[in-house]
Amino acid sequence: MTGTARTVDITGASSRLGTAAVRAIADRGNHAWGIMHDAEMRNTAPTCQKGKHMKKTLIAAAFATAILTGPALADDIDTVRAFYSDILTDPAGTTQERYFEVFSPDVVSIPPPPGGAGAQGMLNTIAFLGQVVPDLTWEPQEIIDLGDGRFVVRSLFRGTPVGPFFGVDPATGKSFEAMSIDIVTVEDGRITLTYHLEDWTGAVAQLTAE
Repeated sequence: MTGTARTVDITGASSRLGTAAVRAIADRGNHAWGIMHDAEMRNTAPTCQKGKHMKKTLIAAAFATAILTGPALADDIDTVRAFYSDILTDPAGTTQERYFEVFSPDVVSIPPPPGGAGAQGMLNTIAFLGQVVPDLTWEPQEIIDLGDGRFVVRSLFRGTPVGPFFGVDPATGKSFEAMSIDIVTVEDGRITLTYHLEDWTGAVAQLTAE
């Protein structure tokens, strides 16, 4: 995947940001136009009305584009946070409906999780975690916005298995705390791709320690 910025369709901004936000973007552009227009009038002769209107429109559009292609839209980072707060921290309570509000049906997880590849594999894994580690929490410690729909997330995950867990059988009653690193891609408000690495080896070592 390249690091090029996504092209943002300004005409569809109202569906993502809401009418008020789009109006605010336009107002910023119009305010900037007013400042530049005053400076121009002090230093140059007036241009034709059509030329003024064209310049005003271009400046407003430029400001809108700068805002929309800058740091991630609020709903993108909210989707990333929901992955951890609503799903990984509450796997037993995750419904299929909620899952597909956060993930694309075509989501790809690399490497495939224990439950298998694709969306169904991730659902299987979440169901497993909900049964075996009912007190699981997964808390992002740092989220880095790469500016192109991708986010790097460093997290701590904790829990106490109550059943067979990655070869530890029976459950020892001990808890674990370990780190994960994810690269999450969000498109159209849903997660489409994750690269992930969890320290399950460290978790198992804590569960089996004497």
